[in-house]
Amino acid sequence: MDSPRRAWAAVTVVCAALFLLGLDFTVLNVAIPRLRAELGPTLAETQWIVDGYALALGGCVLAGGALGDRYGRRRAFLAGLALCALASAAGATGSGAGQLVAARCGMGLGAALFMPATLSTVVHVLTEPAARKRAIGIWAAVAGVGAVFGPVAGGLLVERYGWQSAFWLNVPVIALIVVAALAVLPESRDPEARPLDTPGSLLSCAGLLALVWGVIEAPGRGWTSAAVLAAFALSALLLAGFIRRQLRCAAPMVPVRLLRGGPVWPATVSLALMSFAMFGAMFLLTLYLQQVRGLSAWQAGLRMVPLSVGLAVGAVSGPLLARWSGARVPATGGLLLIAAGFVQLGRLAAGSGDAPVLLFESLSGVGAGLLAPVATEVVMSAIPASAAGVGSALNDATRQVGSTLGVAVLGSVLATSLSDAAPGDGPAAFVEHFTDGLTAAATVGGAVAVLAAALAWRRLPRRHPLPAPTPAPVPRPERSTPLH
Repeated sequence: MDSPRRAWAAVTVVCAALFLLGLDFTVLNVAIPRLRAELGPTLAETQWIVDGYALALGGCVLAGGALGDRYGRRRAFLAGLALCALASAAGATGSGAGQLVAARCGMGLGAALFMPATLSTVVHVLTEPAARKRAIGIWAAVAGVGAVFGPVAGGLLVERYGWQSAFWLNVPVIALIVVAALAVLPESRDPEARPLDTPGSLLSCAGLLALVWGVIEAPGRGWTSAAVLAAFALSALLLAGFIRRQLRCAAPMVPVRLLRGGPVWPATVSLALMSFAMFGAMFLLTLYLQQVRGLSAWQAGLRMVPLSVGLAVGAVSGPLLARWSGARVPATGGLLLIAAGFVQLGRLAAGSGDAPVLLFESLSGVGAGLLAPVATEVVMSAIPASAAGVGSALNDATRQVGSTLGVAVLGSVLATSLSDAAPGDGPAAFVEHFTDGLTAAATVGGAVAVLAAALAWRRLPRRHPLPAPTPAPVPRPERSTPLH
């Protein structure tokens, strides 16, 4: 980059896109009651509307990172934003559950293109280690805060303009980001970019699709039904085929050598399990606030704000703590705080006030903030700067797959409890089954957080400093001239 000021301007632009991505992940959560009242989707269809975005993003983000490394990260960033805007407009004009699912998947495909370019751009424009670590911490915080503010923005828009506004929001915001990106983002690519692994992309997408379909459909069809068991078996075969191909392919999507020993694989798994717990919890909490507490979309959204405060506090504290303890202490401590938060989530009842909700959000928010930046730094410090797109995509893919499965699994646990309620039982019975399901889902989420904490304690770096970033090779001349 020409100057530190221009470099930080580029970081600001990509973080703005990342904030919007997080917003899109959760903005529809508070719109679910209004959307279900107007369009009448089933609970499974509602989960697909919520999960379609994350499923397409998680399944295709590795391919998106490879495309950016090969053809230009700036190009991938702009193309992904354009696709996301078009799909958002299609969702806003949709009139059925199928159209909304398709629109959300289109938005996820666009995000899969531009998300890897956000972190890889940070690595490209900031070569000084301290500045890069600081920017990665900001990136990790923005990713979480955007998701938390989704219900706030969604609540305000839905109450005033209807659920369609949650889709229309993207169009003007993306236009502004594109204008800024054209002005300050440089082009970068891997000078030795590998060929695209198309079979690997198809295997990973199909395997994840089969897995999430089985989880979402299980409460209605039965966990031991032939269709659900067939979906799980197909998913296992496809994902096993994907892993086998990555081990044998000359140019794999996943840099397998980085996952053999060392801290990268426990860091990515910890991020995935954290995302599983947190995004599943946010989905459940917004439903609880509206369907059990009877709050409006705006009121429910406002009650999610303390979570963002906790994330910010944790994101600042985590890297500072890691300076003398390595990644292990903040990562493990953060995951245990998330587990403690789930204990509070499982205790929520119809008569619970705001204090238990605040305690859950404070504990889990600080916990997620402690983990995210240090685990992300562990991953990116082990990736050569020339292949930052693949490293970013690996980091992003694990988080998005975890998020998708968190909403699907914890939502399905809740749906299983609600399916036991008879149609004529009345509101009191619904609340009872809902809180029982919330307790069961919170138990699952808390157990996942404890499992992740055990992994982080055993496998993440124990001493300062964290692994130093790999120096970037001297790039070949660009084939296109960056804008100045």
